[in-house]
Amino acid sequence: MREHPRWMHGLFAAVLCSWLVSWAQAADAPAEPRPDSLAPHEARLDERAQRLSAELRCLVCQNQTIADSQAELAMQLKREVRQQLARGASDQQVRDFMVQRYGDFVLYRPPLNDATVWLWGGPLLLLALGLGALVWQLLRHRPEEGDPT
Repeated sequence: MREHPRWMHGLFAAVLCSWLVSWAQAADAPAEPRPDSLAPHEARLDERAQRLSAELRCLVCQNQTIADSQAELAMQLKREVRQQLARGASDQQVRDFMVQRYGDFVLYRPPLNDATVWLWGGPLLLLALGLGALVWQLLRHRPEEGDPT
């Protein structure tokens, strides 16, 4: 029987330990309640929390809503949204709380105001500049009449 190098035994032990730790953590994680087993009030609360979470931007991912993101901060924000709704806050109160804490950037569709005008107008300005540069280049390199090119 062939003897394996000593480092392989350590590698095997490390992989086995990490697998056992992740398995134990998964076993300790509380299971999400199934939607069909929730009381009607809880189901409506979850629906509101999900709808509101789809309006808030993940501050880590920045291209996803907190409803779509699996980042730890997004998970915390989803829990915060649900807790506030469970305490009786309106959707607007939750939005206002998030904006107060994180700024307009947390809204997936920020309002048009002095602070966000560049968010809304920036892409249009860049498009106009790009088209202007293209037209300028085309006019600059246009062959003149009688030019043998």
